[in-house]
Amino acid sequence: MRIALLQAAGRPGDVAANLAAVRRAAADAATGGARLLICPEAFLTGYNIGPGRVAALAEPAGGPSVRELGAIAADAGLAVVCGYCERDGDAVYNSAVLVDRDGAVLANYRKTHLFGELDRAAFTPGDRLALAELDGLKVGVLICYDIEFPEPARRLALAGAQLIAVPTALMAPSHWIAETLVPARAAENQVFVAYANRVGEEGDLTYIGASRVAGPGGSVVAAPSAGEALLFAEVDPAAIARSRAAYSYLDERRPALYE
Repeated sequence: MRIALLQAAGRPGDVAANLAAVRRAAADAATGGARLLICPEAFLTGYNIGPGRVAALAEPAGGPSVRELGAIAADAGLAVVCGYCERDGDAVYNSAVLVDRDGAVLANYRKTHLFGELDRAAFTPGDRLALAELDGLKVGVLICYDIEFPEPARRLALAGAQLIAVPTALMAPSHWIAETLVPARAAENQVFVAYANRVGEEGDLTYIGASRVAGPGGSVVAAPSAGEALLFAEVDPAAIARSRAAYSYLDERRPALYE
């Protein structure tokens, strides 16, 4: 499966403009042969915009923004993963939705590991992982800080994930997370990890880009230069099979020692 990652700044607080950016990227991704487009964390609203604006812009999982993402996916003819702020009653979640090219929601994931006061002041943590099937490929979803913990990615891999899509908002000076931890998660679980980051400035944060796709051997399959970019990569299940034949990490675990 050919995938595309959107590395972009977005416009803080301007949902309509950010949806338009997703629409343009989806059209370009489809032209480039992609079956799946992955966008950054909280891309529709902005991330570092303050708890009040987050709460004001948050929408239900079936709200107008997610419906518009479904329409974008259907018009472009590809699936889309995009971060948004989700409201469920009084709770607000840092979420990412996976919609297929027919507009159907395949998965809605709520960030489970909240990063510092920036997340905790605005969001409630999610309590479950998300895994869906897209054209026979099993796709898990995590968000930013989640991939910095070994357990969520491992749990998805054990459940059959072949690709882990990670919308993120990684800021300076944390290049090492993209450069070291993302390839490590791919290697130790023998999956593809697609890490789609922001660029530019938002409040007091400077986002570093550094989006990348890491393969099951830990090598970086594709990474763009700094600045806004649309990154393409191939996700090949045969590469996963070759890696697991050479290094049987998942089969040779000893869970009784870890509990």
